[in-house]
Amino acid sequence: MLRDIEVAMRRTHRIVPAVFRGFCVVVLLLAGLTALDKAQGQATPPPPPPAQDQTAPDAGGPGGDSGVIALPKKKEAPADTTPPAPAEPKVKNPEGLSNFSLHVDVSEVTVDVGVLLEKTHQFVPGLKPNNFKVYEDGVEQKVTGFKRTEAPITALMVCEFAGTMTYGGMALIQDMRNGAFSFAQQLRPQDYVALMTYDMRTEIRLDFTQDKRELVEAINSLRIGGFQETNVFDALYEGIDRLERIEGRKYLILIGSGRDSFSKLTLDKILKKVKESHDITIYTISTGGFMRAMTEGGMGERRQMQDITFLQADNEMRTFANLTGGASYFPRFQAEYGEDFAQINQNIRSKYELVYHPTNTKLDGTFRKLRVELVDDEGQPLHIQDEKHKPLKYDIIARDGYRARQQVE
Repeated sequence: MLRDIEVAMRRTHRIVPAVFRGFCVVVLLLAGLTALDKAQGQATPPPPPPAQDQTAPDAGGPGGDSGVIALPKKKEAPADTTPPAPAEPKVKNPEGLSNFSLHVDVSEVTVDVGVLLEKTHQFVPGLKPNNFKVYEDGVEQKVTGFKRTEAPITALMVCEFAGTMTYGGMALIQDMRNGAFSFAQQLRPQDYVALMTYDMRTEIRLDFTQDKRELVEAINSLRIGGFQETNVFDALYEGIDRLERIEGRKYLILIGSGRDSFSKLTLDKILKKVKESHDITIYTISTGGFMRAMTEGGMGERRQMQDITFLQADNEMRTFANLTGGASYFPRFQAEYGEDFAQINQNIRSKYELVYHPTNTKLDGTFRKLRVELVDDEGQPLHIQDEKHKPLKYDIIARDGYRARQQVE
């Protein structure tokens, strides 16, 4: 029996190690399989998400609520079908002939026309282009441009400031100051104005400015005159010469008695200068009207000579204004200066501007006479009536003519 037990123990001792080794082998196989499954799981990519419609709409914008933003389609530029420009032809000049250019000057004349009622000097508005006829040397011209202008002004005041006592010097200075102050009150902020005085010589008291206070101060400083001579011809010539250096329309306001006593220039020369002036309109205001009214027609040779002198001065002042399309005023009382300058202000700012190309294209420097007429729709002289259908007389204010440009050789 003991032997049987010993035999059994020996068998048991042999079986246990074999079972243990088999168990270890099974454990190792299971561990290897687990590692292999993990490696295969990491190498396999995840399934793709459900496909979405990625087609971009024609007008651009998002293709769906959860899709990407679609860019607009770039339109293809159309093919350029313009044929290429032909090659520039090569022109060979004949021997001895060089290149030349052709330049043509087309003359253009601008005429400022004022239409004023004869009695009240009021501007007549509402006229049309077909109401105007322009004649140059008697030949009708075709008006190509027409407009009514009302713009800031550029003006030079030329005032007589002499110390003579022969013709009531202090009264003339006081009238000149009244007229100058009245003109200054009519100015607007955009206007340019300068002041020049004259006796035996001219003097610039104020250069062009827009400050009305400076002008008033300059006028206020004119109290006691200097020399007795009144060289109006020389002063007018210098004033025109200064204004011609400025572009555009200009105005010369001449305030004085009109007497000339010691000028270097003659009347013919100053009239020639006035005629040849471009874009300058002269307005004249006579001084000493009240003094003349009190002494006119007096007894004695001295009084008669004084009357003749002033009548000649009045005629010259009218001529200066008429040649340039301006107007002349002869006030007697202080209140009249304000009324006259109010009319001047309206006439300066309210004009009809006519433009034409002259039929006479010669650049010969000759003086061309101008005439402006007003006609109705049927070509007959224009008649103006008031509210009661009474005829009203009117004046056409325009320059007497112009001098054609001289061709430069």
